[in-house]
Amino acid sequence: MTDKNRVYIFDTTLRDGEQSPGATMSHSEKLEIASMLDEMGVDIIEAGFPIASEGDFKAVSEIAQQSKNSVICGLARAQLPDIDRCWEAIKHAKRPRIHTFIGTSPLHRAIPNLDMDQMAERIEQTVTHARNLCDNVQWSPMDATRTEHDYLCRVVEIAIKCGATTINIPDTVGYTAPKESADLIRMLIERVPGADEIIFATHCHNDLGMATANSLAAVEAGARQIECTINGLGERAGNTALEEVVMAMRVRNDIMPFDTGIDTTKIMGISRRVAQVSGFAVQYNKAIVGKNAFLHESGIHQDGVLKNVETFEIMKPADIGLNENNIVMGKHSGRAALRSKLSDLGYEVGDNQLKDLFVRFKALADRKKEVYDEDIVALMQDSAANTEYDYLQVKHLRVVCGSDGQSADLTLIVDGEEKTAATTGDGPVDAVFNAVTEIYPHQAVLQLYQVHAVTEGTDAQATVSVRMEEEGRIATGQAADTDTILASVKAYVGALNRLRARREAIGKDGDAKQVSMYSH
Repeated sequence: MTDKNRVYIFDTTLRDGEQSPGATMSHSEKLEIASMLDEMGVDIIEAGFPIASEGDFKAVSEIAQQSKNSVICGLARAQLPDIDRCWEAIKHAKRPRIHTFIGTSPLHRAIPNLDMDQMAERIEQTVTHARNLCDNVQWSPMDATRTEHDYLCRVVEIAIKCGATTINIPDTVGYTAPKESADLIRMLIERVPGADEIIFATHCHNDLGMATANSLAAVEAGARQIECTINGLGERAGNTALEEVVMAMRVRNDIMPFDTGIDTTKIMGISRRVAQVSGFAVQYNKAIVGKNAFLHESGIHQDGVLKNVETFEIMKPADIGLNENNIVMGKHSGRAALRSKLSDLGYEVGDNQLKDLFVRFKALADRKKEVYDEDIVALMQDSAANTEYDYLQVKHLRVVCGSDGQSADLTLIVDGEEKTAATTGDGPVDAVFNAVTEIYPHQAVLQLYQVHAVTEGTDAQATVSVRMEEEGRIATGQAADTDTILASVKAYVGALNRLRARREAIGKDGDAKQVSMYSH
């Protein structure tokens, strides 16, 4: 590989990914994901939007200090206070980067009511200010794919002259097609003075399902940085998925001879962890990391795979860190086997966490004939919920249901104090949720309630996902148990805990909705 074929991976899971409604992560979860991205070989981690809230600032600052290899980037609008706050958050990183942006399309110029010349002046002022603070500056013209080409060339040239070292071209609304994506990069490289001295990047949203294709087309045209997220998380339909572009370049190296430096064996582990902490389950048919990505049901497919796996699989499960060691886990398995299985699945746990997981594992194994990998992943997910540090914790639940009605007796620990309620409802889940509300009155509205079986059979664990909204804030909760009603109340309580934590993190002066509205 030559340097010209090196493609830098810019991961924005902790910024754009967290802007998925309900995907807010806790402080410790952000630090954990950042550490995993760093170990994975991600070149640039966009750790957050420092001016959005005090919590976001602290997370970006700590990620900057803990990072060992990755460039740590913070996002800032084209405003001097934003840029100053961003620099304060990232300045202690070994390799800091300021990323500043402004919307350049006619629609976005109308928001701050700036004409072309006024916006050009704003870009010159803010990029220069950022470069005076940091020698690694990235600039983005938000909604670039709907910006007039002549004006886009003009403002990109200004940003380069003012010291931007990376120019990112966002397809903010997922509007473009692969040929357009490639043509736009080629046009900028050919027309803009100084284009050969900087790196062009691409940031594609997936509104029309073409984000990955658009990103790869841009790379073929000369872009050398891809902005992406784990599992494709992001605003609306999401972003280019890291796992898709990395594996596409690996599998089709014959027509895309690019190198990313990513340790692909860590893909599945971080995909599962991001799904857990964000509350966004990976769809079964998701490319690369979906549950069905390496499964075969058709008889023809099964026969072909048994004879030669390459007949219907273009990559090996081990390439992305999927376990190929078929250790059978059951009630006779010991702690060493559980630790080994967790390691195979991409989880490294401490002794105390293993002790807690082992108790849960044994209880599950006593209720199930077979314990599958998916069951253990669900145990890991559930172990992160209802901890001793949560404001609300589920202690006891008893549900009665039948043709004569449904009732629930629930005991929660609220800030260390036990509280009990007995309620009825239109079904057992409704009765339980009514009991939670009686114990802990709140204004949150349930937007989504979803149940799916982790594995097959009547003894399967159920994973329950809920999404709740309170005063514009959205949070999700997930929990797993062979008892669907118990999993439901754990998920519901988990979402309430997240809403409470988010209220505290944003604080009285934070305006996360306003900041998010202008992100690219």
